[in-house]
Amino acid sequence: MRKIIFLTIFVCLLAISAFAQDKTPTDFSGDWTLDVSKSRLDERMRVELITMNVKQTDKELTIEIVTKRVERPEGAMPNGGMRRGSGGGMSGGMGGDGTTIYNLDGKETTAPVSGGAIGGVSTMKAEVESSKLKLTNSRKISSQMGDFTFVTKETWELTDSGKTLKVVRETETRRGNISSEMIFTKK
Repeated sequence: MRKIIFLTIFVCLLAISAFAQDKTPTDFSGDWTLDVSKSRLDERMRVELITMNVKQTDKELTIEIVTKRVERPEGAMPNGGMRRGSGGGMSGGMGGDGTTIYNLDGKETTAPVSGGAIGGVSTMKAEVESSKLKLTNSRKISSQMGDFTFVTKETWELTDSGKTLKVVRETETRRGNISSEMIFTKK
């Protein structure tokens, strides 16, 4: 009887040990390129190419993004209408190029947002759920047109033995929500 109890406890400890080792967070590090043909992009994004350099440690995730946008005719608006003058805009509220750093311990981080007549603060949070990564970026902006907030939520998931990164993005803007599913391939 003692041997059976000892053996049962031993097997349980091995199972717990194996389960604990399996909790290693997925590593999203790498150089990633958007596959536009496989992605589902909102028409307001006007993206020709996105490259991401992602570096991940046990404490933080650093994302460096470079975007090449599709050119619009002078004065054209996203819905096909025309605008007087040639103002720019926030490209539907999507974040711009640059580097963003998220803590992987679940704590929020903040960073200033600036550019021309725009200022504000960006609050970022990352949560690891199983093999998925959930990122939230809330940007509170002050400009000549008033104050507004953009909230972007992304879910990252690796597929194809880590060669493909699927990013599901939802952005809440003052002009409505933007949804996209972006498929990146590893260089």
